[in-house]
Amino acid sequence: MNETLTHLDEEGRAHMVDVGEKADTTRWAVAEGEVRLQMHTLELIRDGLMKKGDVLTVAQIAGIQAAKRTAELIPLCHPLPIHQVRVELSLDETLPGVRIVAEVRTFGKTGVEMEALTAVSVAALTVYDMVKAVEKTGQIQNIRLVEKHGGRSGDVVLNWSRHD
Repeated sequence: MNETLTHLDEEGRAHMVDVGEKADTTRWAVAEGEVRLQMHTLELIRDGLMKKGDVLTVAQIAGIQAAKRTAELIPLCHPLPIHQVRVELSLDETLPGVRIVAEVRTFGKTGVEMEALTAVSVAALTVYDMVKAVEKTGQIQNIRLVEKHGGRSGDVVLNWSRHD
């Protein structure tokens, strides 16, 4: 494991990492998160009765858009050629709430973990925004990287349960 923070220079100042000498490889990452809601709100989403419209579709599009704009939001992220963004939202009565999974793919010099995490985060914020008129108690939770592939560090699959 690398024991140094790569975004700090020798003097401890923040800087953007030079990835120019790294090899281009296929890279992808998967992130997940949830928005916990009351059952009544979940039923309104399921039945298409939210006044702002189709919550899951709007949040899906917001997540895709966010992944493509990650470098504009996170100061030291490199702008990347995103080859695919997949954002899936599903209703889960056992939570109860909305589960979000984002997968981002590229071919380049650095990974897309931040893009996947940003997609999930913005999709969750969008769900919250879409339902806040009927529920003020929604909770965005458990946003996490689940797996990453490619690059020098190789594949990493994190061991937490998909529904912890």
